[in-house]
Amino acid sequence: MTKDLSTAVRVAARALGRAGLVHAYGHCSARIDAERFLVCPPRPPGLVAPGEPCVTVPVSGGLPDGVLGEVRIHQQIYAARPSAGAVIRFMSPSVMALAALGRPPEMRHGFGTYFAPRVGFWNDIQLVRDDARAAGVAAAMGDSTGVLMRGNGAVVCGGSIEEALMRAWYLEDMCRIELAVIGVPGAPVIGAQEAAERETLAGGIVERMWDYLTAGDPERKS
Repeated sequence: MTKDLSTAVRVAARALGRAGLVHAYGHCSARIDAERFLVCPPRPPGLVAPGEPCVTVPVSGGLPDGVLGEVRIHQQIYAARPSAGAVIRFMSPSVMALAALGRPPEMRHGFGTYFAPRVGFWNDIQLVRDDARAAGVAAAMGDSTGVLMRGNGAVVCGGSIEEALMRAWYLEDMCRIELAVIGVPGAPVIGAQEAAERETLAGGIVERMWDYLTAGDPERKS
């Protein structure tokens, strides 16, 4: 795990790129305190350079110069969820396919239980570059930690940048499973009680996924 917050944000950004969860577009951030968070540099996440400065953004108020417009989504999630320690906006292949279909995935396997009671859905194809739409995305997430955006990818949040990265990978895998079973009669869905028992962060769940996704990163041990 990475102790320095700005280093962890950069490591996570590059991990998103290596895992194919982002391409030219996408961004990640981590909360500093109740009023501020750090967002990765405004460039393709996989191209963020070691030591490249992250940007401090207020939870409330205008975005600093050069910060991407959709970082307003991060602001709204942090404002609505004091427990949120990190936010990731991404556009992975299976996520994009279900977002285009307007079909949030069901809880069908273990990783899916981390989005109980259900993945949220924001039914608007437009880019989220104003406060009203950003607040709508945060609200559409509901009690989940993930929300699909119609034809436009997804957003997840977690208690830390390490956990949020894990949840981004989990949501892509959840969507992959959903695509695989679309049209299968009687494909089972996990119920609320089973999901509550299965969704655990104990046993190094977050740490092992972080190690897997960040292996080989030049700043990983900073």
